[in-house]
Amino acid sequence: MLMIQDIAQLRALIRQWRSAGERVAFVPTMGNLHQGHLQLVDTAKQRADRVIVSIFVNPMQFGPHEDLDKYPRTLEQDCKGLTEHGADAVFTPTPAIIYPRGLDVQTYVEVPLLGDYHCGASRAGHFRGVSTIVTKLFNLVQPDIACFGQKDYQQLAIIRQMVTDLSMPIEIIGVPTTRAEDGLALSSRNGYLTAEQRVTAPVLYRTLQWMKQQLNQGCPDLRALEQQAKDTLNAAGFNADYVNISNRQTLVPATDATAPLVILAAAYLGTTRLIDNIEV
Repeated sequence: MLMIQDIAQLRALIRQWRSAGERVAFVPTMGNLHQGHLQLVDTAKQRADRVIVSIFVNPMQFGPHEDLDKYPRTLEQDCKGLTEHGADAVFTPTPAIIYPRGLDVQTYVEVPLLGDYHCGASRAGHFRGVSTIVTKLFNLVQPDIACFGQKDYQQLAIIRQMVTDLSMPIEIIGVPTTRAEDGLALSSRNGYLTAEQRVTAPVLYRTLQWMKQQLNQGCPDLRALEQQAKDTLNAAGFNADYVNISNRQTLVPATDATAPLVILAAAYLGTTRLIDNIEV
């Protein structure tokens, strides 16, 4: 597997693949890779001739009091896993390479409406940082397809809309959430959990499963169901950020249970913020 940090080298490699008529798949990550990330690589390999993975902890998508400095960086371990799963190259740029003029004067990309709710409401500027870095990486890699996990449901919807709005010739593939045996969605931030918190963490997904069951049984009061779920999480030791029953296409709060729905949730367990979702 090739390790690339220089943009000129990256572009030369992509040109080489293109000249050979090869189809290129891209998996953007922030590193600290787990089985969920590697599943994205496996999916990408099934859909393309070449797979390139980026590892970049993007400062633009972190708020002023979030975990940018302590976000785990495990490049050696990540590269071992990527090699085992057959990635062809890994791109590991620095912030100075990606944002040479600094964040204060960086041109940015922002997708309206889809980012107004859920994580967008509680993490100001987060999705602007996500859409900006993904646009930059797409411009650098020029992939045919790109794979993203469905655990970050709102992020996936925003990227799909961005690609459509900006006429990018890239197929966006959503890959189902990879879970531990007890149902907890795999996340790089799970490593922050204490042993006791790790035992509690699966309550988040179990609560979403219970909500789905209630909706399938015809529960008429969506807002009351959301509040019940928050109360359940808080009683278990979480600090619920949001639990929202939303329209699957627009992500706006649903007014009835007849349209395709998704339940989106975020909750703190100690200082660790966990997110999850389930389609109904």
